[in-house]
This record gives sequence, C-alpha cells and structure tokens, in this order.
Amino acid sequence: MTPVFLTLVLVLSIFLGFELISKVPSTLHTPLMSGSNAISGITLVGAIASFQLEHSGLGVILGTSAVCLATINVVGGYVVTDRMLSMFKKKDGGNQ
Repeated sequence: MTPVFLTLVLVLSIFLGFELISKVPSTLHTPLMSGSNAISGITLVGAIASFQLEHSGLGVILGTSAVCLATINVVGGYVVTDRMLSMFKKKDGGNQ
C-alpha cells in the first residue's frame, strides 16, 4: 500500500473516532471503555506477534513500543473499570 493511502486511512479513522466519541453521553464513557479492553487485548496479541516476526531495528522498536502501550491501555482500562464498579457497591458504615 502506498503511504498516501495509509495516511488517508489514518486521517479518516481519527475523524470517525472523534465524531463517534463526541456523540456518546458522558455517562457511557467508562462502560464503553471497559468493553474496549477486549479490543486492546487483541491489539496486545497482534503486537506480540508482529514483534516476534520482525527482526529489523525499526521493527523491534515499534513492536516493543506497541506491546508497552497496549499493556498500559489494558491495565489502565481494567483499573478504571474496577474503580467504577466499586462505586456501586454498598458501603458498610458500621451502623447496624
């Protein structure tokens, strides 16, 4: 694929993502993020696979950064989801 075509796909995906996220009500952002953790997990598996296939210097650097960023995204998403779900638990205040 040509770099011009790939740049066009990148720009269109950024525009589409921005438009979709701006239309979502703020109360749904956190639940949607927890659902997107599965997609980030798939990204992590793909990053690991591409990291193992590529043996050039640039490929190793890009593969390592993809694995690191996808891992941060997955772990951070689950931490935020856990915190969100803990807000809905009943608190034991000691009053009986």
